[in-house]
Amino acid sequence: MRHSTLIITTLILSALTTACAPRTTAPPSGNPPTQPQIDQVRLPMGYIPNVQFAPFYVAQDFGYFAEEKIAIEFDYSFETDGIALVGANNLQFTMASGEQILLARAQGLPVVYVMAYYHAYPVGVVAFPDQNLKTPADLKGKKIGLPGLFGANYIGLRALLKVGGVREAEVVLDSIGYNQVEALISGQDQVVVIYANNEPIQLAAQGYTVDLLKVADYVQLASNGLVTNEKTLAENPDLVRRMTRAILRGMSYVIQNRDDAYEICTKYIPGLTESDERVQREILRATIEYWKAEQMGSSDPQAWQNMQALLLEMGLLQDALPLEQAFTNQFVTP
Repeated sequence: MRHSTLIITTLILSALTTACAPRTTAPPSGNPPTQPQIDQVRLPMGYIPNVQFAPFYVAQDFGYFAEEKIAIEFDYSFETDGIALVGANNLQFTMASGEQILLARAQGLPVVYVMAYYHAYPVGVVAFPDQNLKTPADLKGKKIGLPGLFGANYIGLRALLKVGGVREAEVVLDSIGYNQVEALISGQDQVVVIYANNEPIQLAAQGYTVDLLKVADYVQLASNGLVTNEKTLAENPDLVRRMTRAILRGMSYVIQNRDDAYEICTKYIPGLTESDERVQREILRATIEYWKAEQMGSSDPQAWQNMQALLLEMGLLQDALPLEQAFTNQFVTP
C-alpha cells in the first residue's frame, strides 16, 4: 500500500465529476424479493496482489463476505484512485493509510477511516552496518533512496527525520521507484526507505545483514485501514459493519492459522507458487504482527494527532482538521 499522495488533487477532481451511487443488486421494482439483497463492493487495495492481504483472501475463500451478503471484487488500483472514488461516492470502500484521509478531507472529500488494518506504521529505513545507522539522528548527511516524495514511505521518513532532529535539507533524497533492495545492494544509496515487513526479509534471504530503524519504534502514526465516506455511513451503516466484520474475521483466522492462510493466498496471487516460499511465508508472519492489538481494528486517537502534527510541519496540511470526523471506532468495538 504505497502509492502517491501528492497527485491526489487531479484524481479527486476527476472523480468528483463522475460521482454516482454505490452499486447493489435488487429485485425489479414492484416485485417481491426472491433472495436477500447482495451488496456489490469493489475494493481498491492500494497495492499488487500480496500475502499482506491474506485476511481478504481468507474472507473470500471461506465465504465470510458472502455470509455478510457482500459480493466483493478486489481492485489493485493506486491508493489515491481509491480515495478519490470513495470521496466522490463512486465506491463505498477503499484501503488507504492515515495521511491520505487527512489530505483528502483537507480538500473537501468526506472520507472516513472505519477500521485499522495495521496498528503500527510499517515503514522504516535500512542500511548496511558500515553506515552506522543506529538512531534517526544518524540519517544526517546520508543519501536516501525511496519511491518518491509521496506516500507512506515519504511520510515515514519525515517522521524519522523529525525524531532525529534532521532537516530534509541535511539529507539527499533519491527517487528510485520501488527498487529499494537493488538500490541498496548496488551501492546507489546509503539508506533506503522500506516496509519493515517486506524488504528487510528479502535482504536477509539474500544473505545481507542490515541495520533497521522502524518508525513505529519512535512514533505512533495512523496507518493503513478501511475507508468509507460520510454518505455510506449515514445511509448504510449496516454495510460498513458487515464489511468490517468479515475482514476482522479473516484477520483472526490468519493470525491463528498462518500456514493454511498462506495456501489460500496461492489462489489469489499470480506467481506466488513460483516465488521463494520461505521469503513469502516470513513476510506473512511479519505482517501479522502489525495486525495484532488488544482491540483489532480500532484506531488510536494519539496516532491521528501525531499524523496531523507531522503533516502540518511538512506543509502538506495548512490548517488543523477536526480529527473526530476523520475516523471512528464505532464499527470495530464490541
